[in-house]
Amino acid sequence: MSSPMSSPFTRAMPLTLTLRPIHAGASLRDQAYARLRQAIAEADIYGSREAIRLDERNLTEALGVSRTPIREAMTLLEQEGFVRAVPRRGIFIQRKTRREIVEMIQMWAALESMAARLATQYATDDEIADLRRLFDNFHGEYQAPARHIEEYSEANIAFHQALVQLSKSQMIARTIRNVFAHVRAIRKLTISQSDRASRSIGEHMRIIEALEARDTEGAERLAREHSLELAAHVDACCDFLD
Repeated sequence: MSSPMSSPFTRAMPLTLTLRPIHAGASLRDQAYARLRQAIAEADIYGSREAIRLDERNLTEALGVSRTPIREAMTLLEQEGFVRAVPRRGIFIQRKTRREIVEMIQMWAALESMAARLATQYATDDEIADLRRLFDNFHGEYQAPARHIEEYSEANIAFHQALVQLSKSQMIARTIRNVFAHVRAIRKLTISQSDRASRSIGEHMRIIEALEARDTEGAERLAREHSLELAAHVDACCDFLD
């Protein structure tokens, strides 16, 4: 089946991005790009099969800038695969297909597992302890992840971002940045499916234990298996991406 973006655009789903006004200082284009990129990454873009059109007028009002920096930012976002310009139709958010998402997660697994390996060598004990603190509120019957799925979803995303930073590898961090922006929406969507939240926290704890023990091989393997499990889940269960 074709992806939603290849449809004739007879219907378009309205989507309000969470944006803060831009202030004078840095390049307006760069600020618009950063705000829009973050807002798209955090939006629920897979909640419907309908195409998602971005209204230029609404964006200029929300960001408090003219159309020029918005259009320049959209050019950059299109180059990175976040949006797609359709002649005489407008700008649409570019959803990924199931195969594209699976391949992105597989790439993530390769990069994050190397980050975990490096973290056993370069992260401090305090930095690793900070990972454990992310999940302090999700232990015990009444604080189980499934009971607080929104909060746990944010902690889950923060864990993966922090793990990459613990590698102290700027190259890995830069390379994985765009991949994570595309995958973030899928992580948030799937964390509530098939009791993945409860299983996820156990897998996170085992990764942290391997880091604390400076178990290089174990941390690398556990981080890779954790992300590949998500790839397998998307491939098997997320037919709405086709």
